[in-house]
Amino acid sequence: MPVHAPPDAPPSHTRRPDLVPVVPLSVRRRSVPRWLRRVVVPVLLLVLWQVLSASGALPEDILASPGTIARTAWTLVSDGTLPSAMLVSLQRVAVGLVAGVVAGVALALVSGLSRLGEDLVDPVVQMLRSVPWVGVIPLFIIWLGIGEAPKVALISLGVAFHLYLNVYAGIRGVDAQLVEAGTSLGLGRWGLIRHVVLPGALPGAMTGLRYSLATAWLALVFGEQVNADDGLGFLMNQAREFFRTDVIVVCLVVYAVLGLLADFIVRTLERLLLQWRPTFTGQ
Repeated sequence: MPVHAPPDAPPSHTRRPDLVPVVPLSVRRRSVPRWLRRVVVPVLLLVLWQVLSASGALPEDILASPGTIARTAWTLVSDGTLPSAMLVSLQRVAVGLVAGVVAGVALALVSGLSRLGEDLVDPVVQMLRSVPWVGVIPLFIIWLGIGEAPKVALISLGVAFHLYLNVYAGIRGVDAQLVEAGTSLGLGRWGLIRHVVLPGALPGAMTGLRYSLATAWLALVFGEQVNADDGLGFLMNQAREFFRTDVIVVCLVVYAVLGLLADFIVRTLERLLLQWRPTFTGQ
């Protein structure tokens, strides 16, 4: 027996199927806050570390427990030892970073904007870059003594190479069609450099700055092993002589925190300066 539809029902060919809202996968994943996902693994590692130390599986003379390290950090902060050492190390990194940025960017501009500059500068820089920059510490000591100069020079050397490579690659990676478009609009050589080449090279420069900051902290660790009488490296050397693993870990944590803070500043600056460039942020 056939079933008839109600008289007020629309014809079958005009009915619309029920629509189910589709929630993107990226939105569904946000049910768990991102900051919580990022801290889960570090917290678990700290808990495991504390458990191993408390059970005796990880002796204190091999690696101090997180609790011991926290108490040591509080003591070093309370008596002013750690803030004073941090200030000295920050000064060294700041001076070395400025000198390295100026040298690296200047060489990259000379080499990237001119074929003659490339022929004169690039072979020398590439040759020096092949030499491990840590290996020049003995020469720096002979040339500059054992004061602050070799430490700052080592930081500057590591920073300059990273910036040179990235700025040079950014300049030579500018789309030739953009240069042609700027020329057709009447831009001269300096107008092209200012409005086309330098903005196009800015992403590479920011990437080079991030690498340079990481290299600066690495160079600081090596540089402060050279007859330092203050700074984080001096604290680590003293702690090594007395097998104070807690002090060593505190200094390493400070190095890591300062490096992350510097990287955060550069990434924030990158977002401000490169708002015009859409990028993939993950799914």
